[in-house]
Amino acid sequence: MDGFELNKFFGAIFGALMLFFGLTFLVEGMYSDGHHGGDHHEALAFAMEIEGGEEEAVAEEAPSLPELLAQADADKGKKVFNKCKGCHKVEKGEGNSVGPELYGVMGRDIASHAGFGYSGVLSDKAGNWTFEAMDAFLTDPKGWAPGTAMSFAGLSKPEQRADLLAFLNSKSDAPIALPSADAAEAPAQSETTDHEAPSEHYDGAH
Repeated sequence: MDGFELNKFFGAIFGALMLFFGLTFLVEGMYSDGHHGGDHHEALAFAMEIEGGEEEAVAEEAPSLPELLAQADADKGKKVFNKCKGCHKVEKGEGNSVGPELYGVMGRDIASHAGFGYSGVLSDKAGNWTFEAMDAFLTDPKGWAPGTAMSFAGLSKPEQRADLLAFLNSKSDAPIALPSADAAEAPAQSETTDHEAPSEHYDGAH
């Protein structure tokens, strides 16, 4: 190999090395934690914080019980009652079963249906079955009345509970007036109702 060809050979190697290191430097600059990279990561973190905050805000704006009752569907509640009819009868005069007859349950005193032997925890409950009390009981029977004989685990969906309340309320000689849409939107009324109900109401099925 003469001198000219040797120079070409080393020149090619040098050029390849320069290209390699140049590309490496460029890529590291693009993905480094320097000024631009830091700004990019901070922007992503900020965006994720904002998105998380929006999700929390949506959760806080869940409909209140009066709002749900204002839109409740008793026909849908009748289907939800299929979960209850193995232990309860709901038509007037059908009598008690595993649990007490539920005709007229809304508004009556807790643990007061004639001829049924209630568990002590319900017999000791004061007050009557308001919408708030029944909603609390249906959400978590054993949590609301620890020691109750009712084995039902509860209904986790607020809309289903509201529909069931509307259905039970319809099975009465004197149904309780459901909240109107306007009344349901009044924050003061909703706060007062939510504050008073859980401690005083809901006479359980058992």
